[in-house]
Amino acid sequence: MFKKLDILILKAFIGPFLAALTISTFVLTMQFFWLYIDDLVGKGLDFLTILQLIGLVSVSTFTTALPLALLFSSIMTFGNLGESFELIAIKAAGIPLIRFMRPLFIFTIFLAGVAFLFANNIIPVTQMKLTSLKYEIIVSKPALDIKEGVFYDKIDGYVIKLGKKEANDSVIRNIVIFEKKFNLQDNMIVAEWGVMRVSKDKRFLEFILYNGWRYQERGLKNTTETEFSRLNFKEYKKVFNLSSFQTNKMNDNIYDPKMLSIRQLSSAIDSLKNTDSIFGKKMIREVIPYLKFMSYKDSAQLFAALPKSKPISKFNEIVPDSVAAPVIEAIGYQFSSILNNITTIRDNYTENERARAYHAIEWHRKFTLSIACVVLFLIGAPLGSIIRKGGLGMPLVLAIVFFVIFFLLNNFGEKFAKSGEWTVYKGMWFSSALLIPVGLFLTYKAMRDSQLFNQEFYYRILQPIKVTLRKYFKK
Repeated sequence: MFKKLDILILKAFIGPFLAALTISTFVLTMQFFWLYIDDLVGKGLDFLTILQLIGLVSVSTFTTALPLALLFSSIMTFGNLGESFELIAIKAAGIPLIRFMRPLFIFTIFLAGVAFLFANNIIPVTQMKLTSLKYEIIVSKPALDIKEGVFYDKIDGYVIKLGKKEANDSVIRNIVIFEKKFNLQDNMIVAEWGVMRVSKDKRFLEFILYNGWRYQERGLKNTTETEFSRLNFKEYKKVFNLSSFQTNKMNDNIYDPKMLSIRQLSSAIDSLKNTDSIFGKKMIREVIPYLKFMSYKDSAQLFAALPKSKPISKFNEIVPDSVAAPVIEAIGYQFSSILNNITTIRDNYTENERARAYHAIEWHRKFTLSIACVVLFLIGAPLGSIIRKGGLGMPLVLAIVFFVIFFLLNNFGEKFAKSGEWTVYKGMWFSSALLIPVGLFLTYKAMRDSQLFNQEFYYRILQPIKVTLRKYFKK
């Protein structure tokens, strides 16, 4: 009997779960495309690249979509069973709610394990490929990124403005190119039309310009002895070096702790912890030598030999006026060097601590998203049995409400962990610690057929109060 019941519950659950997982993945994937819509539109992407991008984004959102799908499908499944009175019939047969939830709870634990393996083994590779593909689309195709009538300044040392681009994105018209010269005014190239293309090795952007002028100023800065020249050309080739541009973007975008597994994150965190001792050695090596008085270890004995006299309160009582200026200048240099060294060490230490926190956050995230599957199921299953409403109305509303609460709590905890106000452990487990008691409370209420979401129950409670208030105001 129980085996048939387990199969019945699983069959009732699988359909809504797959539908909810598909919808959740689609919504999260569209969120990514809305975020990068400006960088993707007008790139001339082929159909295969678009499919690859959609696939990578869908896979990367799986661990986030899974808890939402479990929450929605569990509310919907138990709500449907309650609305059709199957849940009441099962309880009337003497089967408790905990036993009724057991097959789905085991299935949820299995999905939590799958989510962890996914986050640890597949998501890092997916993130690496997705970041490389975003770099390929957004960064390494500047020819397609230059829009009509917009000043394009992403290539170091240049600002480019195109009046018009033909449909093939190669023929361009009304070109203006500014060469940034920080010592004199910018040089300028104007042309009626031209051809734009990227070299085969993608290291250079080439402009073949026709019928234009080149304006250039040469000479020394802050003088009037400069030479201004104007050159007319029928054909002119301008080459832009993209290597430094691409390298800077690569450093900014390629590395991410999300690309590491648990083992790699643990190794990186240990390495970052071991660098703490380096900062103490730097302080001794780069700051202490500027503090000359540190060589006098026993200051009490040093000053004990001085004759007892009135305390010296003014600088000029120690240093004569004849050498005061050089002494003050030397003191300024000493303190400036100390301040610069301490600031550099502090910035390096802060960056090291931030990197360690980010790695620790990703380490905990692989566990918290898996545990979130169990936590949200413990909320969704009893909630569905309490409201006893199926379909897409009430279950969808409640699922969105609780998922938004989970999402906000998770984001708050993560932000506090990144800022250093909370420890990483406290910040990343903040949402789970608050929602687990909620799930246990709802399970307790569902086991006792609570009328927590029954409108008639609240109406009966508030009716005497309403009658009393009405009588009071009539007086």
